[in-house]
Amino acid sequence: MKSIITVLVLAVLFSACQNSAKKKTANEKVSLTAAGATFPLPYYNLVFKNYTESKGTLVTYGGIGSGGGIRSLTDKVVDFGATDAFLDDKQLAEMPAPVVHIPTCLGAVVIAYNLPGVDELKLSNELLEKIFLGEITKWNDAQIAANNAGVTLPAKDILFVHRSDGSGTTHIFSDYMTKISTKWAEKVGTGKSLNWPVGMGAKGNPGVVGTISQTEGAIGYVGSEFAFSQKIQMAKVQNSKGEYVLPTIASVSAAAKGNIPDDTRIMLTNSNDPDSYPISGFTWIILYKEQSYNGRSLAQAEETVKLLDWLVSAEAQTEAANVNYAPLTEDAAAKAKAILRSITYDGKAILN
Repeated sequence: MKSIITVLVLAVLFSACQNSAKKKTANEKVSLTAAGATFPLPYYNLVFKNYTESKGTLVTYGGIGSGGGIRSLTDKVVDFGATDAFLDDKQLAEMPAPVVHIPTCLGAVVIAYNLPGVDELKLSNELLEKIFLGEITKWNDAQIAANNAGVTLPAKDILFVHRSDGSGTTHIFSDYMTKISTKWAEKVGTGKSLNWPVGMGAKGNPGVVGTISQTEGAIGYVGSEFAFSQKIQMAKVQNSKGEYVLPTIASVSAAAKGNIPDDTRIMLTNSNDPDSYPISGFTWIILYKEQSYNGRSLAQAEETVKLLDWLVSAEAQTEAANVNYAPLTEDAAAKAKAILRSITYDGKAILN
């Protein structure tokens, strides 16, 4: 009997110590680490800096591309990843545990070019298909000229610059191309990494912008925020209603009008809205729905979810336009907040 009582007492003491340790971790000072998409990098740099200064929690973000963000989360070496291409059902099933998507803002993929003296360029769906498949190779081609009456086009070779790394920007661009071109869909398709028929690769959005800026005759796709900050030339792109539209905060926001699914996994390219810029999309943060893993403390989990809840709040979203992104619509923000309230630690919701 004495031995049984002793065992019970020791069990109670052990449980008390465990509970005490867990409470202690809830008050510990933590820092957060994340990695992924370069598409939202200027926005994340700004808002994470603001959060660190106001809340005292250090947030470190590495722009390594969407593919790198997904791998980092898979390997559980970051608190959260970031991607411009949502994980499809197959990818979700291959993850070590259930993953949720939190949209954080909207951006555009710009068709950037370098043609001194050509201040306005209109590119139809047919021209985009033929240029990016290598079927039109000169800027003064009659087909481009016919779509740009009154514009003097140089007799220069066209150089298509694309991403060399796995990229959510590539996914958004190629998703759009697949929707507007059957030939592109058959030959190239949609993805973060592709077998390109023509052109040269550059790493990250900064690499593509840099290569285009330094090369007359170059054209490529790049995140709008990098194009805006570098003041690079941008083409007007034909939307689903036949309108030629430049990327602006308003035209990108228009792409998000309509029904957003509760899990927010939707591509916004080629929107039916007549005012929309057609190569627009969400960018997402991804994290595990159950935050108790790999010895992760309650404090670490709480700080992760608190940061993301703030990120989709009006306070953080008002900063989006300052770095050339469109803020979330009210509907998208509400769905993001609902998803965050489904995240748990040891099965219990972290946020109320």
